[in-house]
Amino acid sequence: MDQRMYPTEGYGDEIGTLVRMLELARFETIREIEGLTVAELDFLLTKKSNSIGALLQHMAAIEHIHQILTFEKRDPSEEELEECRAALFLGEAGRSEVKGNELHTYLEHLRAVRDRTLTYLKTVEREWLYEESTWPDGTQINHYFLWYHVLEDEISHRGQIRLIKAQLS
Repeated sequence: MDQRMYPTEGYGDEIGTLVRMLELARFETIREIEGLTVAELDFLLTKKSNSIGALLQHMAAIEHIHQILTFEKRDPSEEELEECRAALFLGEAGRSEVKGNELHTYLEHLRAVRDRTLTYLKTVEREWLYEESTWPDGTQINHYFLWYHVLEDEISHRGQIRLIKAQLS
């Protein structure tokens, strides 16, 4: 994959650059997990760690929640939170509920969530990135920050995936 940063065709400049960042981050994540078995995806370094599979589901859950927050401009419903709670918050629920899946299952889920993001991003303009809101604690945020967080979360967890993979060898 081309490693240059530039706007993705079909999007405005700033939105297209965000799309390019999302694409590069995902490309690297997929490259990192290629060929992993169910046992490798479910492996736990410790009794309290997260598996690679759980981290992949977490990436998709974070992106899904950010779609709701930024594109739908609302908080997720209890039902929506319940559907992704184990992956979103990880911990014991993530360890017990997110396991036993083939790699293609995780890849398909990541792809489906990303496809929705890309569809949504085609509907917004540069100004959307700077729309502001406030966290419950009063912290000011904007959409750009929230999508930075989606990127940062995936990149951070990819580092964890590399650490886990190193212990598999």
